[in-house]
Amino acid sequence: MNAAPIGIFDSGIGGLTVARAIYERLPMESTIYFGDTARVPYGPKSPDTVRRYSLEILDWLLTQGVKSVVVACNTSTAHALDALRAASPVPVLGVIEPGARAAAEATRGGGIGVIGTAGTVASQAYPAAIHRLLPAAKIEQVACPLFVPLVEEGWFEHPATRLVADEYLAPLRSMGADTLVLGCTHYPLLKPLLHRVMGESVALIDSAEETASSLAVALESAGTASGVEVPGRHRFVVSDDQARFLQVGARFLGERLGEPELVRLG
Repeated sequence: MNAAPIGIFDSGIGGLTVARAIYERLPMESTIYFGDTARVPYGPKSPDTVRRYSLEILDWLLTQGVKSVVVACNTSTAHALDALRAASPVPVLGVIEPGARAAAEATRGGGIGVIGTAGTVASQAYPAAIHRLLPAAKIEQVACPLFVPLVEEGWFEHPATRLVADEYLAPLRSMGADTLVLGCTHYPLLKPLLHRVMGESVALIDSAEETASSLAVALESAGTASGVEVPGRHRFVVSDDQARFLQVGARFLGERLGEPELVRLG
């Protein structure tokens, strides 16, 4: 058993959906969440830049004594996971493989839609991961950059969000997708609206929940699950703008969001 914390990082605030799923699935585990709010968003940045930022965050988390690292950012997972695993003495888990596995299991007819940032979509990481499991799957991707600011504004059910969703998801409805992968950590907060736009019969794949389940299995297999019998403690660290993190982060975690620390990297 190992009571050391789990490191979780994201380009900003969206990864709190992954953190929340981990808290719910593994309530006795402690965590350190790092949001790179000084350099958000990662989606439009080059793969080399995303890798550099991600490795800097990994280095900092390792100095905090984490026993494993969860890359809660789809863009970082797409561009940096291999580099992070090569550089890390502790296990590193991304959000794409668990989401791809769940999509391959959920689809009934092989039609899978993927929505994400421009960077995640351009990386082709989800189609590659799904096709490894389900070679015959028909996959269509759509970049949905406007969803992030709408979620951070709290406009989960706003008419403007519905209009944007209708426009973005039209190609996926046309191709008959029966499964939709939410390939950005902000998107789970739009689940009710996305269900209405796509149709209730379409399975929505929340990579946050799937990642938390994969983490639980990995810790159990490695014998590094927490041995304590009290709820875990959670630290929040940001690289800039603590006030906004507190304000917007409350929409993701509510009262459980503690005062964030400030650590500048780079």
